[in-house]
Amino acid sequence: MAKKKIIKKKIVKKKVVKKKVAKKAAGRATTARKTAAKKAPARRRKSTGRKRTHGRGDTGAKLVDLAHNVADQVGQERDPGVHIPTRALSNVSFDKKAGLIRMGDNTQRRSFFNLGQAKKFMQTMLVAAGCKDLSDQQKTTSIRDLFYHAKHTIPGTKENTFDEQSESDPIIEDLEVTVGSLREELGLFAEPKGAMVGPMTITDNGDTIDLSKMGSGGWAVPSIVEDHVIQFGKCTAKFILLIEKGAVWRRFSEDRFWEKHKCMIVHGGGQPPRGVRRLIYRMHHEKKLPVYVLVDNDPWGYYIYSVVKQGSINLAFESERMAIPDARFIGMSSYDADRFDVSRSVTIALNEQDKRRAKEILNYPWFQSKPWQREIKHMLKLGVKLELEALSNKDFSFITEQYLPEKMKKKQWLD
Repeated sequence: MAKKKIIKKKIVKKKVVKKKVAKKAAGRATTARKTAAKKAPARRRKSTGRKRTHGRGDTGAKLVDLAHNVADQVGQERDPGVHIPTRALSNVSFDKKAGLIRMGDNTQRRSFFNLGQAKKFMQTMLVAAGCKDLSDQQKTTSIRDLFYHAKHTIPGTKENTFDEQSESDPIIEDLEVTVGSLREELGLFAEPKGAMVGPMTITDNGDTIDLSKMGSGGWAVPSIVEDHVIQFGKCTAKFILLIEKGAVWRRFSEDRFWEKHKCMIVHGGGQPPRGVRRLIYRMHHEKKLPVYVLVDNDPWGYYIYSVVKQGSINLAFESERMAIPDARFIGMSSYDADRFDVSRSVTIALNEQDKRRAKEILNYPWFQSKPWQREIKHMLKLGVKLELEALSNKDFSFITEQYLPEKMKKKQWLD
């Protein structure tokens, strides 16, 4: 009997010790989380009207806070998880007064003990850890590099953490909205896409560059264009012209449109990448340059313009640092074929996908103004779209020598 009592006492003692250890671990995790929270400002869902400041240090602190929150849950013997803001049209709203798309408050919890989410939870932690390493080392890397950095086979299994980059890219976007930092602040960049030329000097990573002397290819716009990398110098440009396509941009560059009209000409190779959008945003605000957008006359061109002007659904949480509500749509318009006597032979019939997309855009809150409703409905009525290159049917330099100068002079643009 005495032996049984001793064993029972030992079991009870072990349980008490375990509870004390768990309580201490939870306490340490909570203290660490509170300390990190003081260093890392909480994410804001709605604008307070104040200008935010961001940096690699802030982002590193936010990643630490995220880790401590997860550790806190483990210490409390709860299912560890993170709340990911929903990146969908259903969770955005249009702030008409500010002219911006803003993200709502809807989130989805991604947890470890949910079989349907366990892998994504693990992937989120791996990507966050990789970004924290970059922050600590003050380095940047490509989103492709990060994919390989986090890719490995889990010991004792045949399961890989990541199989394709198509798995890691959305996780990066999830992490961006979760900690409230841009990909570039996480130390990640994409392949450069876009070019610029015009009467301005810049300092790029310590090197002074004259953007009026960049030859036929122009200055390649990098993915990371924050002020710690790119600084603006002397500028005599009067406005910025964002051109949808590189091929059309080359015509403007070769004809030295930027020199005759004192402007910066930029292209983003279709839908402008974040580096191009952020660079234009900075030039618009820091150099007070108006922005004009020149795209094809089709639903996709309209959408490119709207992303530049109001922001995108995926990056709604950062519209304040990416979108330019004052941007103007300079063309092509569905009315331009008649205005400039463009042959109907160079128009292209709208396909079913074009029509569906146009009708979707027609219902977007940010396209509800009368001029835009008239524009889109007219394109649907005509049943055709018109590419910028179609103007070459009149003359190779018609777009630079007559079309755009006339539209600018007559103020034939849409706000």
